Amino acid sequence: MVQGSEKMGNKIIKLERSIIPACDVATLEALKQLVSETSDVEGIGAYKIGFSLVIPFGLNAVLGAIREFSDLPVIYDHQKGGTDIPGTGTLFAQSCKRCEAVILFPQSGPEVEKAWIEACREEELGVIIGGEMTHKAFLQSDGGFIADDAPEKIYKTAASLGVKDFVVPGNKPDRIKTYRKLLGDKAVFYSPGFIAQGGSLSDSARAAGSNWHAILGRALYTAKDIHKQAKELAKFVLK
Repeated sequence: MVQGSEKMGNKIIKLERSIIPACDVATLEALKQLVSETSDVEGIGAYKIGFSLVIPFGLNAVLGAIREFSDLPVIYDHQKGGTDIPGTGTLFAQSCKRCEAVILFPQSGPEVEKAWIEACREEELGVIIGGEMTHKAFLQSDGGFIADDAPEKIYKTAASLGVKDFVVPGNKPDRIKTYRKLLGDKAVFYSPGFIAQGGSLSDSARAAGSNWHAILGRALYTAKDIHKQAKELAKFVLK
């Protein structure tokens, strides 16, 4: 089991378990609706934003729209950050410093992973590291490009640098168990891949343990009643 240091600071999300709405919507109006209808729901821990909003509208406008309704942490997911050269990590971190945390999938090697983690630390950003994704044909054994042992190497490298927060695939509970054994019970897990991608909230919650956050996108923002749906889904996470 990898032992990480205690240098990464405070927890990104105060709750041990929560729902994180993935704000992969196309307009600021849709974002405001999603946040306004979920911000008072017990169990919402943070909001995750990405390119669908930040590219057309800019990070400041997106953060401003969220802050109209919530002061919860905002996590920027570059989809997929950490895949460039080591030197661009500083530019990335400086660009994201108004957020509370970022998600990185450092698939271009350990030197990039180390440099980007350190760059984010310089800007006091929380760092969440992903290694394995949810879709088919990702790992080589499933017809993909990524070596089967690459995710474990990514997670181990991050943990050796003091990272405690990790993205693991919510529709692969057996893999979550493997990574929990690798990283230990103090690791904090974040999981996408539910509902539309076939993942079970209950199965993943059991596999991940007490420190776990479910990332929910289409299951929330396409619901007819977003507020009601958020409350219903939170029951599976909080119990």
